[in-house]
Amino acid sequence: MHEIITLQLGQRSNYLATHFWNTQESYFTYSKDEESLVDHDIHFRPGIGADGGETFTPRTLIYDLKGGFGSLRKINALYEIEEPAAPQGLWTGPTIIQRQAAIEQSAYQHSLDQGVDPPPLSTESVRYWSDFNRVYFHPKSIIQLDEYELGSALMPFENWNVGEELFSSLDKEHDVLDRDLRSFAEEADHMEGIQMIAGVDDAWGGFAARYIDRIRDEYGKTTVYFWGLEEGLRSVPRKERFTQLSNTARSMSEIAPQASLFVPLTIPQTMLPNYVMIDTKSRWHVGGLLSTAYETMTLPSRLRLGNGSRASLDELVNVLNVNGNQNIAKVRMSIDQKDAPNGHHGSARLKIRAQSRDTRMPSQERRSEEESFSQADQELKTFDMDFFPSEVNEQSRGQRAVKEPHVFGQAETHRADDQKENEIGETAEEAGHERARRRAAGLPIIQRTRVSLSYPLLDSFPHIFAHSSTTSSLRVNTSLSTDTTVALRIKNLQYIVSRATGFDEREALSNSLGELAEAYEEGWDSGTDNDDDD
Repeated sequence: MHEIITLQLGQRSNYLATHFWNTQESYFTYSKDEESLVDHDIHFRPGIGADGGETFTPRTLIYDLKGGFGSLRKINALYEIEEPAAPQGLWTGPTIIQRQAAIEQSAYQHSLDQGVDPPPLSTESVRYWSDFNRVYFHPKSIIQLDEYELGSALMPFENWNVGEELFSSLDKEHDVLDRDLRSFAEEADHMEGIQMIAGVDDAWGGFAARYIDRIRDEYGKTTVYFWGLEEGLRSVPRKERFTQLSNTARSMSEIAPQASLFVPLTIPQTMLPNYVMIDTKSRWHVGGLLSTAYETMTLPSRLRLGNGSRASLDELVNVLNVNGNQNIAKVRMSIDQKDAPNGHHGSARLKIRAQSRDTRMPSQERRSEEESFSQADQELKTFDMDFFPSEVNEQSRGQRAVKEPHVFGQAETHRADDQKENEIGETAEEAGHERARRRAAGLPIIQRTRVSLSYPLLDSFPHIFAHSSTTSSLRVNTSLSTDTTVALRIKNLQYIVSRATGFDEREALSNSLGELAEAYEEGWDSGTDNDDDD
């Protein structure tokens, strides 16, 4: 077994993860004659409910502020047990118990509990991420942080230091890993990795930074993916935006060096394709779009071993982290729209197997190889949604500075029900030799995985894609890559930090970001004697 444990930190991560868990539940099969391509044991854990029946719940820890869980109860239908009565102590007089009014269950949740078809969801009816949740969680997964309340104006959970201090105080009092994570880790036969999802531009960034520190102390060799969520470009006061960017800079500086892979995620900063219709103010909508990319990109890590497409978290890191310090990656996505009026993406299916591609101008001895790969290079450009954060000034500077970014490593997942086979295309040994050769030559590595499982559109998912009301699934293509545009983002954060006032650690933070950026400059190589500067 190769179990993966998920850590969800805060509202934004929980909206994304709820879509993810709903999707995983939709892959369940209930007939012995039908086997899912997905190995559910990787993300789900067996257990025994209060009535002695078997349960199957996500391997996840869900953190949120007081009031952030909506109507979701820690004790659910699988674990209907009485909470132990609190000790009365020495006081023998009358007591007055004040209870906060319970949040009313949504009509969608009520219908699920009653076993009837639920009503359609809307941005108005989805008040909390639990309003569209379809999965039962183990009580150990639900962790409410009562020190802060969701949406509080008196004690906002916005500053990076606030999250850092909250984790430190909780860890000092309870030992967070012992209380929350250890039981999930120890029940795993072989824990393959940990996936953390958290905001990086608010207090959750500080909370996550100290959490991953503790994880590294305890599980130093475990692969840890960190998916960092950002609000992106929106109309906020300049001071608030500056705080968000300062928080992001600190998160990247402290979390990226500790993570095996650090993936920033936000709503695409450029115009969305015309087949996407999204309300950017709705976390339900935003979480759905981001989860489509997240679930597809990580799909190979939970496939059954026998189908030829299974790829561990560590294998993906090896594709992307070419030179040793390139662990900040960007996600892109496109969706085939065969029924779209203009036929957009209808012919974008890839015909080649996993190979390595060089997107730079070729040297004389590589010219013939470049010509044979030209068609593949064109197909690399079919992704029309880029989830990597950038500011307006970054986009304009980037357009002036470079025509085409240099790709160091790129992993792609292409899914559709009509794939002839699930394949990566090369054996592990062949892929290893090819990657070693290209690393030595300074060439990019491109790996493609094709899976015959399209992305399901559930009744809990918003209608954000064209024709989603007339189809039950989508042909989604995603890529995760490391390239030279990552340096542009880091340098912009470094510039913002250098202008900051009140940062005692300003110089150290700026230097840390500068070191991260160097790894994404073309010609840079970790641990070599080459001093190539382009």
